[in-house]
Amino acid sequence: MSGERRPLADRPLTEPHLSRLPPEHPDRARILAAHTAALAAGAAGYLDPASGLFVLSAGFLAGRGTCCGRGCRHCPYVDDAVSE
Repeated sequence: MSGERRPLADRPLTEPHLSRLPPEHPDRARILAAHTAALAAGAAGYLDPASGLFVLSAGFLAGRGTCCGRGCRHCPYVDDAVSE
């Protein structure tokens, strides 16, 4: 849904959609801790503790105002009706 303006999903920015980071993910706790720290610091993202790749935070993505449609782990727009 590239560039489509829509409201944020009805969940805290600290919680990614289950389709993006399922509860059984082996690194979920470390990922959520890194993401929460990035949000608290106002950082654009964090280094994924497993892969070392840079991951954008939900706060940064929300600040952009639109969903890019690229399947971001912490997309604040994806909800149960839209699981892209």
